[in-house]
Amino acid sequence: LIGIASSGPHSNGYSLVRRIYERAGSPADLVLEDGSKLVDALMAPTRLYVKPLLSLLKTHGSAIHGMAHITGGGLTENIIRVVPEGLGLDIDATSWTLPPVFQWLQREGNVADAEMWRTFNCGIGFVLLVPADQVAAVNASLDALQLPHWQIGKVVEAVEGSERVRIG
Repeated sequence: LIGIASSGPHSNGYSLVRRIYERAGSPADLVLEDGSKLVDALMAPTRLYVKPLLSLLKTHGSAIHGMAHITGGGLTENIIRVVPEGLGLDIDATSWTLPPVFQWLQREGNVADAEMWRTFNCGIGFVLLVPADQVAAVNASLDALQLPHWQIGKVVEAVEGSERVRIG
C-alpha cells in the first residue's frame, strides 16, 4: 500500500471539525506546530490526483492493482472496497506522521484513534495497491510527480472473525 499525501482534511469530517472548532472557541489564528494557521490548514484546497495519476497509469498501469481515494469513511472503509474477499489490510500508522491539523483535531476533540481513521484521511488522500516488486519503480515515479508518499502497509490474508482492516 502506497499512501499519497493529502493537502488536509479535504472535504470529509467537517461536521465533526465544526463541532471541535466551535467548542475550542473558534481559534482561527492559532498557529500549528508546522507554522501554519489553523484556519488555513482546515480550509486548504483539496489536492486533486487525477492528472498525476493518469500519468502514473500510463507508465505503471499493469503494476497498479487497485486505487482508493480516501474520502468519507477514511482509511478503514475506502481501501478495503477494492480488495477481494479473503484478503485484508495491515496498515502501519507509524509509517507517516499525522499532520498537525489532524493532531489538533484529535487532541482538541478528544477523538479516539478508531474514529480518526474512520472519519478523516489522516494525511493520506489516495492509496495505490502495488505488488512488492513494483514499489520502488512506482515510488520513483511519484517522486518525479512531486507527490509526497509513504509505504503505509500491505495486503494480507484476512483472519476469520477479525476486522479486515488493521491499523496499528
